[in-house]
Amino acid sequence: MEDGLIIDDNRNTADALQQMLDLLDLPARVAYGSSAAIAVLGSIVPRFVCLDINMPGVDGTEVLAFIRRDPRLRKVPVIVITSDDQPETRQQVMKGGAQAMLIKPATIDALEEALKKAGIVK
Repeated sequence: MEDGLIIDDNRNTADALQQMLDLLDLPARVAYGSSAAIAVLGSIVPRFVCLDINMPGVDGTEVLAFIRRDPRLRKVPVIVITSDDQPETRQQVMKGGAQAMLIKPATIDALEEALKKAGIVK
């Protein structure tokens, strides 16, 4: 099984998330932005995806829809990690097929709990 995939246009946020996942023994590669992510998703099926919503160009909700439309990716657990704390956003991403949504900055405890909820860790 492939590693996880972090999709975020902010390098500092993505790299910090990668370090937290490493501490949880969940290796993940990083795609810095939606275009890079869609390119990577064309060739791999990640174990899970940590997805930002507010990105320039194609936003995270569109990336989530892309993942859910692709038969290879449809069952990949998606954890949305965003600074957008609006109820409408939470409703949209959960309806779109995300397993959990965390508000930035996510703590390692909150991340681990979301990963458990999504069935990625026990």
